[in-house]
Amino acid sequence: MSHTILLVQPNQRPETRTYSDYESVNECLEGICKIFEEHLKRLHPHDPSITYDISQLFDFIDQLTDLCCLVYQKSNGTYTPHNKDWLKEKIYHMLRKQAGK
Repeated sequence: MSHTILLVQPNQRPETRTYSDYESVNECLEGICKIFEEHLKRLHPHDPSITYDISQLFDFIDQLTDLCCLVYQKSNGTYTPHNKDWLKEKIYHMLRKQAGK
């Protein structure tokens, strides 16, 4: 369990920058999926359920102006930055694990 800070900037406007903190990397990854699901709900407010595949999630991540996370390293007391590609790889592995593959 490593404290993780997620930094999000949806578009070019600096005032759209936000951050969220999580108790673990996995919670952060689930938080990214939740952000995407909320985005889909706004796009399709009348649909009773939302489904998507990983390529749609990755397209959403790619279209964000910035998305990165800082993961706490207990060994040296610092945060290590990780970019979109790292996050997508971790999300891919998390979702595969959840699917039981």
